Amino acid sequence: MKRLLVLGMVLVMWCAGASSNAAVSAQGSGCAFATAPTTYEASEDRRLYLDAIDLAAYNMLFPADNFFSVEHVETGLRNSRGTTQPLMPATLLKAIAWIESAMVQASYSVPYEAIGPALVSFDCGHGIMQVTSGMTTPLGENGRESPEQALVATHFAYNVARGAVILADKWNAAPENRPIAGTDTAGDPSIAENWYFAVWSYNGFTGPGANRSNHPLDPIYGSWPRTPYSCGPADDGLGHNRGNYPYQELVFGCASHPPRVKGQTLWNPLPLSLPNLNDPLWKGPLSLSNFSFPYTKMDIPTPRPFHRDPTARPSTNLRTKVLGQPFLGVSALQVRIAIEPERTATPARVTIRNNGSGVLAWRAVASEPWLTISEPAGVAVGADMPCAVGSPCERSPTIEISVDPKRAPPGTHKSMVTVESLTTGQKQDIVVSMVVVVRIGVPGVARN
Repeated sequence: MKRLLVLGMVLVMWCAGASSNAAVSAQGSGCAFATAPTTYEASEDRRLYLDAIDLAAYNMLFPADNFFSVEHVETGLRNSRGTTQPLMPATLLKAIAWIESAMVQASYSVPYEAIGPALVSFDCGHGIMQVTSGMTTPLGENGRESPEQALVATHFAYNVARGAVILADKWNAAPENRPIAGTDTAGDPSIAENWYFAVWSYNGFTGPGANRSNHPLDPIYGSWPRTPYSCGPADDGLGHNRGNYPYQELVFGCASHPPRVKGQTLWNPLPLSLPNLNDPLWKGPLSLSNFSFPYTKMDIPTPRPFHRDPTARPSTNLRTKVLGQPFLGVSALQVRIAIEPERTATPARVTIRNNGSGVLAWRAVASEPWLTISEPAGVAVGADMPCAVGSPCERSPTIEISVDPKRAPPGTHKSMVTVESLTTGQKQDIVVSMVVVVRIGVPGVARN
């Protein structure tokens, strides 16, 4: 039963005016994948995802990967910027994940501890962090999706890592393209409140007149102070209508008032402070008249009292636990497809296995345009990953390799389908032999 409760919550949030990335579990037009690839949805307690976020906050998921690692974060004031080791408040990442998707990787129709289509929003946001940037069109060779796009869509840890990269990029956009929060604390990234503009930008650094305005002084949000937003129980006396808040207030409120699952809060509350919009120190810089690129007049002091995220640096053992040790296997290295003139060819079937542990994200690529593959990407799941009883959980998916007789050249040919483990770099080449079969004489007699 997935998650009728979560789906209802998301639809309520959407109707109330959810953020532009709010996932509605629909394949967007022009997204990287024509059909959403399969992914693994972990347990309802989100422990696996929370651990991945803790690792991502310290750049410990894929520190050597150019696409999925945070190189550095900047620090200092407008005219004296430097860099420091990659670090961001883990609780903010968790709150963003909840606001964006309710912290799920798969479509809302997929149960917990099961395998099914990835979550894709109307604007091509993918997965937990609703990664949209780079996911709107196929970016690989010959009009295919790229390996990076497949990883974002299919593997929760890569999705989380990419979300952290995007948040860090928004932080590092200051001062050239964004204001700085923390004029009195040297723009210190270890202070969670100093991420105010980066969080605002994660959903779009927008103001009045935009399809979705995130400016805190936009008249649509009424007067200040506002009742804080909460991701907690509906009867906690706080705000729950997303349409009443700009995005950064949703995230800060969620970090301060986390969601509860089965009676347990998903993370320890971090009581963040927002800029006091009645105080000239913040009201002046954030006035609508200053909301103009490159936003040089919008720098603000750190909201008080400020807080540092207490999340401890994870051990390296946690990374092994989260990622496992996947190992690619396939059921056949050679297949034969027979084609009869003016008939549809019977496809060959190959099973993709994860002979190791964890989640293995894979991609299958054909060497010829007249070869088609039923699923271009997906996951194979190790025996250590739990599958709920009665839930769809095909640990070892089977792909169908077909030949389009109208496009295939005449005669007998050999071609190739390459199955690649995107998590380990392993590849398996499957030789595809296409044979034309001509039936002669009485039925049941064929000549090759």
